[in-house]
Amino acid sequence: MGENKQQEQEEHFDVLDKFGHKIGITKARGAVHRDGDYHRAVHVWIFAESTQELLLQRRADCKDSWPGLWDISSAGHVSAGDSSLVTARRELHEELGVVLPKDAFEKLFIFLQESVTNGGTFINNEFDDVYLVTTIEPIPLEAFTLQESEVSAVKYISFEDYRSKLANEDPQYVPFDVNGQYNQLFDVIARRYKGNVETRSLDLQKKLSRYAPVSLNAELTGLTEADKGALEYIIKAARIMDDIFHVQTWYSNPSLRDWLNKNAEISDLDKLKWRYFLINKYPWSCIDENEAFLTTADSGIKLLPEATKPVTGWKGLEYRSAFPAEKSPCANFYPPDMDKREFELWKDSLTVDQTLEATGFFSVIKRQSELDSDSSKCRNTAVNSTLPHDLYVVPYSQEYKTFLVKASELLRRAGDMTDTPSLKRLLHGKADAFHTNDYYESDIAWMELDSKLDITIGPYETYEDAIFGYKATFEAFIGVRDDKATAQLKLFGDHLQVLEKNLPLDNVYKSEDVFAAPIRVVQLLFNAGDVKGPQTVAFNLPNDERIVKDRGSSMVMLKNVSEAKFKLILRPIADVCISKEQQHHVDFDSFFTHIICHECCHGIGPHSITLPSGKKSTVRLELQELHLPLEEAKADIVGLWALKFLIDKDVLPSSLIKSMYVSFLAGCFRSVRFGLEEAHGKGQALQFNWLFEKGALVLHEDETFSVDFDKVEGAVESLSRKILTIQAKGDKDAAYELLQYYCQMTPPLKMALKKLEMVQVPVDIAPEFPIAEQILHASR
Repeated sequence: MGENKQQEQEEHFDVLDKFGHKIGITKARGAVHRDGDYHRAVHVWIFAESTQELLLQRRADCKDSWPGLWDISSAGHVSAGDSSLVTARRELHEELGVVLPKDAFEKLFIFLQESVTNGGTFINNEFDDVYLVTTIEPIPLEAFTLQESEVSAVKYISFEDYRSKLANEDPQYVPFDVNGQYNQLFDVIARRYKGNVETRSLDLQKKLSRYAPVSLNAELTGLTEADKGALEYIIKAARIMDDIFHVQTWYSNPSLRDWLNKNAEISDLDKLKWRYFLINKYPWSCIDENEAFLTTADSGIKLLPEATKPVTGWKGLEYRSAFPAEKSPCANFYPPDMDKREFELWKDSLTVDQTLEATGFFSVIKRQSELDSDSSKCRNTAVNSTLPHDLYVVPYSQEYKTFLVKASELLRRAGDMTDTPSLKRLLHGKADAFHTNDYYESDIAWMELDSKLDITIGPYETYEDAIFGYKATFEAFIGVRDDKATAQLKLFGDHLQVLEKNLPLDNVYKSEDVFAAPIRVVQLLFNAGDVKGPQTVAFNLPNDERIVKDRGSSMVMLKNVSEAKFKLILRPIADVCISKEQQHHVDFDSFFTHIICHECCHGIGPHSITLPSGKKSTVRLELQELHLPLEEAKADIVGLWALKFLIDKDVLPSSLIKSMYVSFLAGCFRSVRFGLEEAHGKGQALQFNWLFEKGALVLHEDETFSVDFDKVEGAVESLSRKILTIQAKGDKDAAYELLQYYCQMTPPLKMALKKLEMVQVPVDIAPEFPIAEQILHASR
């Protein structure tokens, strides 16, 4: 009886595989160490920025391992069902009496300990999540509340002195191999605070120079006075999309934004930080494989007077709002320490409707264990609150309620003002959707919009969800319709069904009811939200498979953005990378026509599919994080195939044939410069390397490229068939194999990019919107 009671009280751990993922089994602590099972623990280091010191704790003399020795600030095992971050916060509270929010914890790295002690009876295979908490000043020692059974004392020590003591195996300190993985802790601190200001400024200036500033304007004379009046409120609502997007990318991102803005005028370096942040909208550089260009040392300072015991004369604990150096694939849509296995185990416990909500576009996933005392109301919205899992769903309408209420009021006011019926329907529909979280009717209204003032606003793209590709980010595009160009492009939408019927794909996978995508060409006058880094030249929406299946999709082309990119980027790229004999084939009409066809081709090919098992699904759900790069590659390469098909049918002039292929080749180098962490860059690398391998693209001795017109048509068709078939079958393994093999920065690509860097061709544009600024300024 006593033994059973002891087993019941013994701490249990989640058993992990050798890669650190949960396998759905829990075991008692003793059994885990007896059997050598992999499990998880946390290490939390408190670092004082002003003195460059780490806090150490002395382990209690009663501890069964390393008694009386100086050790990590705080550490502990992750119990079954708990998360890493929740455990880190709890251990710091229990051992030292320090209560901190999650944005104080910066995850630095994962340290794998594999050891056998006690004569082989104690096997420790432990994944340690190593966190850093950066305070501005050292916390007074008397402010700590020590857990006597765990900690006997605390002290601060210079991080360099501490590394030296570990390197010399000082017997007073718990040993860590500072020549191995654990040296990352000291390297991070040293790099962060010993950098040269001038060197850093030059680096940021170089990064900024890759974006060409350009002023985008649109002619407002065609708008009615009522629509001009509505425009002010629409722009204000659009700016709120920026606020939501900042939250969606990382929970401490708004703090970083506000801090950088507040301090932008302190020094030249601070100004550069702010300017580059405005382009990327978070601390990771979009065109550098999401490499961090800021650190937590650049982030905002927060004061928590009640984080510890009060000390006379001390105002309280000040800390840096943290973010990880490595951009999280979870963004802020999922808990940062959630992995795919945990999500799938939870999803398997849900009903069909609950699964749709969990994997849908318009919800975030959170942990029950992270609920703060003031957010208990969230429990009522959890789709699985009665189930033994830590995850639950919160709809966007609740998660971003503060922002969406304001945006809804502005859109409703704009809708009341406009005298264009379809625009009124759209604005009122979006205002309602922000409250109900149901975007179906408002997206139909967007597709049927027939207005000189063209508005796109709401949650659409899923690029930021790099773990599954499920969750949509908020964005806004405001433009004025170019009626002449829109009328010229109607023929593409009219031929969608014919293109679907003739796709290089087995007939069994083709759809019988493809809807013509309405095409609207606009001159952009403002954008916001998920428009960071490289600017889009067009978009095809919505992404909701229900609407694509029922009604098709609609396309918006941003003509002034395309013109700016062609003039400032594509033409200079062609001058450097395309052979002299073919440079004259690169022209704006071909560039713009392929963009149109690219967006049209998002609307054809497999979307809703039937798996070999007979199960109904979608390409997005089956390919998950691989869907977006493959879909971008599909739209590009099938777009080329479609242009050739339409030329052969005399729908388009034959004069386009050579120019479309050569303009596409120049565009390859443009898109790959976005980086292979970005969906468009991945998709472009896949296409370039495939066509190069097939001999359709040729490298010359002078390091320029040309198109082999005899081989390119067959290579385009073979890649189109390959991608379309993978999508039709929902074959994630085949998608992974294709992307893994061809999404490489191969020597030809590296050579071309090096040439472009030497002549400093901009990578993309940084748009400015003077008309929108004038409207907002006049309303103040």
